[in-house]
Amino acid sequence: MSGETLTLSLPAPLAHELGSATQDFLADLLARGLREVKVERALERYTRGGMSFGAAAQQAGVSQTDLSRFAYARGLEPPFSAQTLAEELAEAA
Repeated sequence: MSGETLTLSLPAPLAHELGSATQDFLADLLARGLREVKVERALERYTRGGMSFGAAAQQAGVSQTDLSRFAYARGLEPPFSAQTLAEELAEAA
């Protein structure tokens, strides 16, 4: 895997836990964490009325269907649209 090198200072217990992890595992962990943070921030802005649901999905880098799933998991009721229905039916097929 090629890419850029980052140097991080971590709390000792976390550094110890991650000390034997492979580079691929750490890259996957960071990518998943970044996605989660993006989704959380987008949903926060959406619930405060700072943006539409579609704009929130775009900011998070996920489809509206995926953002709906994240929203439901957090107890939110996202808007239901014809586009969301079409995406759900396409995925079920």
